[in-house]
Amino acid sequence: MKKVYLDNASTTAIRPEVVQEMVKIMSEDFGNPSSTHSFGRNSKTILELSRKSIAKHFNCSAQEIVFISGGTEGDNWILRSAVEDLKVERIITSKIEHHAVLYSVLALQSDYGIQVDYVNVNPDSSIDLTHLSNLLSDEKKTIVSLMHVNNETGTISDIERIGIICKQYNALFHSDTVQSVGKTEIDLQKIAVDFILASAHKFHGPKGIGFAFIRKNSGLQPLIFGGEQEKGLRAGTEAVHQIAGMTKALSLSYENLDQERKYISELKKYLIEQLEIHFPGYRINGTKEDFYNIINIILPFSSDKTSMLLFSLDMKGIAVSRGSACQSGSIKPSHVLKEMLSEADLKLPNLRISFSHYNTKEDIDWLIESLKVV
Repeated sequence: MKKVYLDNASTTAIRPEVVQEMVKIMSEDFGNPSSTHSFGRNSKTILELSRKSIAKHFNCSAQEIVFISGGTEGDNWILRSAVEDLKVERIITSKIEHHAVLYSVLALQSDYGIQVDYVNVNPDSSIDLTHLSNLLSDEKKTIVSLMHVNNETGTISDIERIGIICKQYNALFHSDTVQSVGKTEIDLQKIAVDFILASAHKFHGPKGIGFAFIRKNSGLQPLIFGGEQEKGLRAGTEAVHQIAGMTKALSLSYENLDQERKYISELKKYLIEQLEIHFPGYRINGTKEDFYNIINIILPFSSDKTSMLLFSLDMKGIAVSRGSACQSGSIKPSHVLKEMLSEADLKLPNLRISFSHYNTKEDIDWLIESLKVV
């Protein structure tokens, strides 16, 4: 059976070069980077060279990069420490954030009675920046948490402008950049953001490893206590092979960015052309100008096909999703689409299709043919 993977916003295939790098490290450089003997020193060197390499891609200091397990840990850590340690009195976020942010915010509201305000979301799932400015006019110490690229619709937030607004009102700014790191340029000298995050498995690296950018002198305190790893901010022996694999994946992503972005953009354009030909009643949740590797659509099918759509495509070897993989076991409608769509539209079949450079036009042709017989 033909296999087609179009769920790259969920996770990506590891590049062969990354696998090779990780195998090499696991075989040759297994020392604990906190040990003082030569085995440990070799691992420590790999660790710090990785940190410098990552920092260079984002135009920041290596001291501002902290290795963590991924976006979920980072979101929890940053928001909790902002409340507990930085004495933030209010969180401003949106109802279309990843659940790692939304559930963290609800827990902090329950535990500390922290004030939570939700910025308005426009019909295309973009953030209402005028409303954000109005919310920030209150002088309470605030952290704003707004993602860069929405993981379900691909809608891009102007984090440079959001950063300017936050700075104007002396608010901290945290952005979940899990969907954008490795897929677009982020210059941290130009963007007034205090905290960003990455998960390696979103840019063809290994799962279970990521990094946080923590702006110098932020005052953030650890979430996990133990040893003095990561300058005391994140205890636990570092996974050197995963960090090296992530660094390799990130370097390859940025080395090939222009070429792969152009190729993937053409694939997305081709899909839209085919949808317009074969399913003229389809609609895009968001806009055609959303992030180049994600498209979220409503199909012109009857609502009774909704529950079996993913199963039918899976039977034909096609992997897509109806939203975040973190809630794929749920039959509830996407919380993101609930903010955008009417009750009637929520009942219709929708798909999130997300591409990588490993996809082809033949993959799209197979998707279209399979949708015809659903």
